[in-house]
Order: sequence, then C-alpha cells, then structure tokens
Amino acid sequence: RMEDFRTEVLGLVKAQMVKNAVIVPAGAKGGFVAKQLKKFASRDEVQAEVIRCYTTFISGLLDITDNLVQNQVVPPKSVQRFDEDDPYLVVAADKGTATFSDLANSISEKYGFWLGDAFASGGSNGYDHKKMGITARGAWESVKRQFQETGLDCQNTDFTVVGIGDMAGDVFGNGMLLSKKIRLVAAFNHMHIFIDPTPDSATSFVERDRMFKLPRSSWEDYNKELISKGGGIFNRSAKSIPLNADIRKALNIEGNAKAMAPMDLISAILKAKVDLLWNGGIGTYVKSEDETHAEVGDSGNNALRVNGNELRCMVVGEGGNLGLTQLGRIEFAQNGGLMSTDAIDNSAGVDSSDHEVNIKILLNRIVEDGDMTEKQRNKLLAEMTDEVGALVLSHNQGQSHVLSLANLQAVEKVADHQRLMMSLVREGRLNREIEFLPSVSKIKKRMNQGQGLTRPEIAVLLAYSKIKLSEQLVEDGIGKDADLIKEIHAYFPKPLTERFGEHMASHPLAQEIVAGHVTNNIGNRMGSTFSTYVQEETSASALNLVRAYLAAENIFSIPALWDSVNELDFKIDNGLQSKLLISIQALLEKATLWLLRNTREELSIQKLTDTYSPGVEKINNNIGSILTQTSQDHLQSQVNELTEQGVPEAVAQQVAGLQYHFYGLDIIRVAANTQKEVIDVAQTYFALEMNLDLHWLRNSVHNLKTDDVWQRKAKSGLGDEIDNSLRTLTQEVIQSSTDINDLGARLEHWHELNGDNIKHYQVTFNEIKAESVLTLAMVSVAIRELRNLI
Repeated sequence: RMEDFRTEVLGLVKAQMVKNAVIVPAGAKGGFVAKQLKKFASRDEVQAEVIRCYTTFISGLLDITDNLVQNQVVPPKSVQRFDEDDPYLVVAADKGTATFSDLANSISEKYGFWLGDAFASGGSNGYDHKKMGITARGAWESVKRQFQETGLDCQNTDFTVVGIGDMAGDVFGNGMLLSKKIRLVAAFNHMHIFIDPTPDSATSFVERDRMFKLPRSSWEDYNKELISKGGGIFNRSAKSIPLNADIRKALNIEGNAKAMAPMDLISAILKAKVDLLWNGGIGTYVKSEDETHAEVGDSGNNALRVNGNELRCMVVGEGGNLGLTQLGRIEFAQNGGLMSTDAIDNSAGVDSSDHEVNIKILLNRIVEDGDMTEKQRNKLLAEMTDEVGALVLSHNQGQSHVLSLANLQAVEKVADHQRLMMSLVREGRLNREIEFLPSVSKIKKRMNQGQGLTRPEIAVLLAYSKIKLSEQLVEDGIGKDADLIKEIHAYFPKPLTERFGEHMASHPLAQEIVAGHVTNNIGNRMGSTFSTYVQEETSASALNLVRAYLAAENIFSIPALWDSVNELDFKIDNGLQSKLLISIQALLEKATLWLLRNTREELSIQKLTDTYSPGVEKINNNIGSILTQTSQDHLQSQVNELTEQGVPEAVAQQVAGLQYHFYGLDIIRVAANTQKEVIDVAQTYFALEMNLDLHWLRNSVHNLKTDDVWQRKAKSGLGDEIDNSLRTLTQEVIQSSTDINDLGARLEHWHELNGDNIKHYQVTFNEIKAESVLTLAMVSVAIRELRNLI
C-alpha cells in the first residue's frame, strides 16, 4: 500500500539484517510499489504493470552495480563510485515477486552480469521454495523445539492450532502439512474465516493436503461436510458472523453472544487458548500493550490487532514476516509464551537461496571450463535438492536449540547479555532502541526482579554476535588458514564436495562462506555471549578464538557427544537433556580459554588436537585407575543419577567425566614438562586434589553467586587460580621426587619438605570450611593459602 510501504520495507530490513547471520551477503531489503495501477484493473492488467515496475526496479539495481568480466571488476557506466569494488549482487523471491526469478535472470543476462542465473535464486533451474516447503519447514523446527520444552511431541501427539493464511499459500500451506497431528481449529486470510471447532487431525490433514495440491484454492474449497459441528466458512465482507456454543467454546469466547463482526471474530481467533498460533500470512496482528496502532504502521489490520499479553496460545510460529511487533513478542514471552522472532523462524528461505547462489557460482565456472555441460549442471542441482534442504534446516535446528538453552539460563546470564550489548553498542554495531533491547536501567530492574532477557531479545543478540564474528573472521583472513579453509566442504552438499571439492577453495566467496559456516556452527552450539566474552577475557583475535574452539571440539570429541545427547529427544526429560548440553557448553568455554591462555606459539587446530587429544583419550579410558577412591565414588554417583533418569550408560559416563577430562589439559602440560607418563601425572594430580580438599574448594567457587560482570570475572579468576596452583604443585611434587615411583611415597616426601606450610594451609582451610556461608573473600583467602604451598 502507498500509505505504509516504507514502514513495511523498514520492518523487512530489520528482519533481513538479522537473517544475514546465516548467509554470505551483507544483505539489504528493497521494494517497489506499482503506484499507477488502474482503479478497476483486471488481474492480467495488474500482473503486466507489476512486471513492468519490477523490470525497472531490477534494471535500476544493475545500473549502479559493478560487474565482473574475465575476473576483472568493471564499474557501471556513467556512475561516480564512492565505495570500493563490489560486484556481488543477488536478489531473492519475496512478497509479490515469488515467481519472477526467471524474469530477473533474463534482465541480468541482457546486462551481461557475471552471475548468470545465480543472480536470482529459485528460477527454472533453481530451488523452488514452495515446492521444497523450505521456509515453512525451517519455521517448523522452531515450533518442534519449543513444544519439546513443554514435553509435547507435536509430530506424534494431537495439538490445536489457529492460523493466519490459507492452503494456497507457500508458508501456511506447507506448514499445515508438516504434522499429521494438527487440529486446525480456525484460520483466516484476506477473504475468509475458517472455523472447525473440534477437528479430527487425520481427516482434516487429508483435506488440507487435497487443497494444497489444487492449482488455486481458497477456504471456500474446503469440503464443508468434513467440518465439525458448529463450524463453517465465513466471508470477511459480511456485516456479522453467527456464533454458536461450539464456536464460542473452541475460541474461548465468553458470554452468549449470537453474532460477532468479522474483525472481532478474528481478534478472538488470535486470542484463542490453543497450543500453536501459526503465522503464514501478510500483515502485523500482534503488538504490545504500550504500542499504538499508528506505531505499528499497518492500518489495514488496526481493527483486529491484539496485544502480546492477550495471546493465550502456548507457542507462536512465525513462518511469515512481521506478524508480531518485536515489543509484542517480548510481551508474549514475558507472559510465559514460547517464540523466537520472524528472522529466526523463517530464515530457511533466504538460506536456501544463499546455498543455491554459491553452488551455481561454483558450477558455472566448471561449465565455463568445459568440464560440465549446462544440462548436466541443472541435473546435478535438482539431484541435490534434499541435501541442500537438510543443510539449511540444520541451521534452523541449531539456532532454535541454542536459543532454548539460552532461555533456560536467561536469569543467570543476564549480566553476560548486558556485557555483550554494551560491547556491541560501543563498537557501533548495535542500537538498543531500534532493536527494542532493554536499557542499562531496565536491565538492572529485571535483575532485581530475578528476570533475564526474553527469548525474542536473545534471538536478536545471537544474530548480532554472529554477524560480528563473521565480519571479524573475514578481516582476519580466515581464507588463508589451511585448516579452516577446509571447512568450506561442510557448507556444500556431499555430492558436490565429492566431485568438485578441489575447486571449492578457489570459489570467489570462499572466505565469506567459511567465515559464515564456522560462525554458525559456533553460535548454534555456544550461544550469543561466547565469542565476545572469550575475546574480552583473552584479547584473542577472532581467528585464534575459532582455532582454539575447534581444537577444543576435536580434543574432547564434542560433536559426537553432542549428537548423542540430541538423540535423546523425548527419551529423557527435556530439562535434564538441556543440562547435559549446558555442561558441554561450559567445558568448551573453559577449554577454549585454557588453550588461548596457555598456547604461546602460533595456534594451529591440527597441532593442538595432536598435542592434547591422545592424552585426554588416555585419561578417559583409564579414569578408574587414575582417580582417588573418593573421586571415583563421586563420579559413579553422578553416572548412576543420570542412568536412573534414562541417560544411556556411555553418554552418562562421558558427560559426568567432562570435568576430569578438562583437567587433562593441565595434566598433559605437566607430563610434557616433566617427561613423565600422562597416567602417572594424572594419579599425582588427583591425589593432590584429594589431599588438599580442592574438590570442595572448586565446588565452593562454582556455587558462589555473582550479580554482575565483575563478580563473574572474579569468580572465573578464582577457578583459574585453583587450576594453575594445582598444576604447578603437581609439577613440583614430581620434580622433587624424580627417583620415587610409588605415589604414596612421592606425596609423603612432598609433605616432609613442606610440612609447616601444609599444616598452616590445613588450619586456615578448616576454619573457612566450618563457616556456614561462604563469601568471595573467604574463598580468596583459601586460594591464597593454596598458592603459598608453591
């Protein structure tokens, strides 16, 4: 609409910038309005005018874009450039232009633009988003994950839904076919209101599937004989719509109203007490209580729009863009609702386009070199459709899952989120007000009330942290790292890697692809605060951060363990499963910090893996003979606790043993310094830990409550002090008794050499241990006494 298209485009720009976290392009959003349409134009006349406008729009973009000719940048004619060379411009199907990809590519071809049919994704020889159902499938991953938090398996258990859209639409239509257990109670589009008070999931699924396959359909095409008692299909143009007891009950409409205006009925549908609200339409239907309709900028829906605190659904799935304002999302989440953002939920479409473009750029070069025909290229593209879909959906799964983990820790991590926001603001990357993120004073208020950021707010931070890390990696020259450039193979489908893997490192966007791929992997495992926190703690470059992190994953075999825990979906309690994953996150953060602080030479993923992985594996395989009896009993107790709750024995042992595996880094360092066997050093290390009661001290540090960033830094520092002191003491004990092989005799010899200091340590330690409430100061004194033993 002429009156609000600027607001529409601005909202889409914000969503697009957040989606850029999962794709290569920096991204932008443009739009056009066909403002010279005739008042009573036919459908064909409207289409012709829209095509004319679109042609002008695309031509205008290409008129001011650099081109590549024989790998040389050629600036556009009659253009004075103020920016650097930038020939990368791609367009993706969107509102009103979903079928225009071939048209855009034909315009690109006339301009001789270097990308060929990679310019506009989704054309005749591209990935059709509607046929793949990729946008809806991506959003459905968020829906499944959030239902899992409540214990509901929406693929195997009936659940109720209200929706925005119709079965002819890509996102709504595909979405309502992603589970055979959907009980669609009500839905509406711009023409009709559909109500089925008590639907049968199996029967209604078959009917929706039939409608989706029609060339064109509306809710009027739904077989009315299949609609349950009291339901029906109603025109939005009617003055009023009759109500009955069945409709009132299904939509939780109070009183005995006999009829309702269509707009009011739609508001009731939005506020219905159902399991899922699925948005697959166009428009903004939910705002916050504090926002005005004018601020929303979608006047056509003012009469039916509701507030976030009025929604009574359990989960919102945002297959479409801008269905809720960000403040509406936050309000819904603060009232216990589960949702992310549109940019998180429906990123699969743009992600699919990104893969298509990068695959075509690679294959077009191979075609140009004569190693493949265009027909063969098109056949291969089609054959890889499922693989591309799986790669894209892995991003949706990862993002949604890490947001669930972050949401569980929102209160305890609020100081970390505040620190991240301050860092992003300081660097000029983030404007809190534009992104509706709380100010410093509002954060303090939430902390005082025992509240953290909501999931929609954390989703914004996740995207910004990814964008920051990806940009830093490009600036650091990630493409020049021999180990990291190999990560490009994981971005592309396997058939492509197997046939043309040797060409991938020379892809024009290889560096950006690797930076984005690595960033997504780290962000989707570790969350929004990890990279900035580690960099601020160590002053490490983004490149070294990534090297240390990936080395840590290798050393502790994390990918396999992470997958093993994920395979326990609905087999164990979701809260327990999340705790297991959070413990893995904690290990990875500590290990990454350790590797950055303890590696003086140039960081190499392969070298670090080769140095530490064998020793950690040896400790893992011999944990029974390494630990003291007390530690063995403690470890077994943890394993038993997990197995009793359904965790497989092997997984329980791996997760429970993570803390001991981490100590392996210090043990391996001492073994290298003393030329002793890892097992021998480990036995000394854990014997000293028991002898000095450091397990209790470590737990005391872990249990210290922190209210701000500085207290967390102090707490982290105390933990490091314990680790460093024990490592140094282990080395001293071994070096002071090089000719003594018996562990007991070795420790006895050390006691003889340090008797007075050890006695003073034990007296002070016991005094502190006797206190009922431990403070940061008390623990600091205990650690100072520990250092005095060195």
